[in-house]
Amino acid sequence: MTEVTESIVIRKVGDVGRITLNRPKALNALNQQMVTAMAGALQAWRSDDAVKAVVVDGAGEKSFCAGGDIRMLADSGRRGDSRAWRFWRDEYRLNVLIAEYSKPYVALIDGITMGGGVGVSIHGRFRVAGDKTLFAMPETGIGFFPDVGGTYFLPRLEGQLGVWMGLTGTRLRTADCIMAGLATHYAPSEKTAELIATLETESLDAEGESIRGILDHFGGEAGRSELDGVRDRINTVFAGDDLNVITARLERAGDMWSQAVLKILSMKSPSAIKLTLAALRKGASLSLREAMMQELRISVRCLAEGSDFYEGVRAVIMDKDNAPQWGPVMSDADMARCFAPLPSDQEMSFLDRGSSG
Repeated sequence: MTEVTESIVIRKVGDVGRITLNRPKALNALNQQMVTAMAGALQAWRSDDAVKAVVVDGAGEKSFCAGGDIRMLADSGRRGDSRAWRFWRDEYRLNVLIAEYSKPYVALIDGITMGGGVGVSIHGRFRVAGDKTLFAMPETGIGFFPDVGGTYFLPRLEGQLGVWMGLTGTRLRTADCIMAGLATHYAPSEKTAELIATLETESLDAEGESIRGILDHFGGEAGRSELDGVRDRINTVFAGDDLNVITARLERAGDMWSQAVLKILSMKSPSAIKLTLAALRKGASLSLREAMMQELRISVRCLAEGSDFYEGVRAVIMDKDNAPQWGPVMSDADMARCFAPLPSDQEMSFLDRGSSG
């Protein structure tokens, strides 16, 4: 199959099913068309013996994929229509499809990789960082929470790295992504085109061993991880499920790193931080499918009138003044409602599993 649109390019080259996210001016942010097309291609290739692996990249020099269609989501919420719900449901279905895919899935995350871009990469078998990789889950900065499986994979990172990432939205560079296990391989940016050409022309096996060999061949030293030097502090500070305790630890420490983290947290939505911490702790004991069901419930509830989500989108995406006026922190009762089941016709559903890897 070949599909070329203004948003996405899908084709078969050699043994590879190729997907290029094709919105470089929008930093390849996902829209409904891209999500639908990706899911359709992956389902078709799952039973296509000529396709041994899938390789996904982003057009342009800056970004793999910087997120999702935030403007549409906020507009949908204000209008009360179903576009936001459908997008989230289909996006989360795609994330699960990638995670359960039987064939090797290679995401070339050389560039900005945030939000929705994380969702179409982190669940794949191979995540190849380049020199331009910038990886983050920055949702608390717009009054939202780390979705696209964030409540599943973040609490499964070593120690409290995922909780720190989810609450602060900290951006990680290449070496940090390797150290944290967010990326499985490194390939210098200058070799990306050659790497893609090799994947497209070499004879591949469906088990992924040939791909692993190719990625190892193109690899190298990603440099020193700055994150490595603060892991112990992160693990100490961000333990537990009480945000007040976490904040108190930072205040007591009083060092430059702790003060910087406190400043970052003070700029995020108080409600989003509280909701994120609860969702991450719950997600630690959920399967991916269960976590996605939880995430759809929370996402829909974030569209409620008065939610910080709208103010975050205004400040960061629309007006770009980066000066959100957050509301008071949500009550425990309001937070509990975020996790409650949706009406039966809105609950999360999944694409046919097929064979899983």
